[in-house]
Amino acid sequence: QVQLVESGGGLVQPGGSLRLSCATSGFILDYYNIGWFRQAPGKEREGVSCINSSGGSPYYADAVKGRFTMSRDKAENLVYLQMNNLKPEDTAVYYCATDPGLIRCVPSDYDYWGQGTQVIVSS
Repeated sequence: QVQLVESGGGLVQPGGSLRLSCATSGFILDYYNIGWFRQAPGKEREGVSCINSSGGSPYYADAVKGRFTMSRDKAENLVYLQMNNLKPEDTAVYYCATDPGLIRCVPSDYDYWGQGTQVIVSS
């Protein structure tokens, strides 16, 4: 059974940093695409960063390029999102999601989701 559990969210001041973690189980990380998504109040869920099962460099949304870094620890079945220089517009619930198919970094392409972790960027 595929399971994803996010953690690491919280309240941070603008310019601060957070590291989100996604604990995965029930599947082999090597064979699944995995991504981070976010949903701000009143907005649609959007892709933040994704890594394809084939490996390679992560995809990043333009809004987070140069500030966010996605990584995987295959030995520990963990996925991270390091978020630096956070801005108020980064405030959202952040979700980890996975899917084995050939997919884009868009929410509709992913079948398995975690429960989300809240990030609030505010002074």
